[in-house]
Amino acid sequence: MNLADLQKKLIAAARQHPPDDRVPYAFEKRILAGLASASLPDAWALWGRALWGGAVVCTALALLAGALSVSAFRPGPTDLAQDFEQTIMASAEDVDSGW
Repeated sequence: MNLADLQKKLIAAARQHPPDDRVPYAFEKRILAGLASASLPDAWALWGRALWGGAVVCTALALLAGALSVSAFRPGPTDLAQDFEQTIMASAEDVDSGW
């Protein structure tokens, strides 16, 4: 599409419709002044807020994982002598196989 032709068509369409009296006086100037006075968001503040939010989530997950690991591995009643004997016997069986 040719931009020059498009611009001519838009200007012709705008000229066919005169401005309406319902638009307040200097409306476009007030809008442009409001846009010019709007401040840009601080990029460092946005990054800082996002990183602090991530730090809070990571801390909560670490605490949850720690609590789960402590509660899941509570030692039950075990006989250490029996475990030691099974370990020694397993290593003795490997030696007897004559590899």
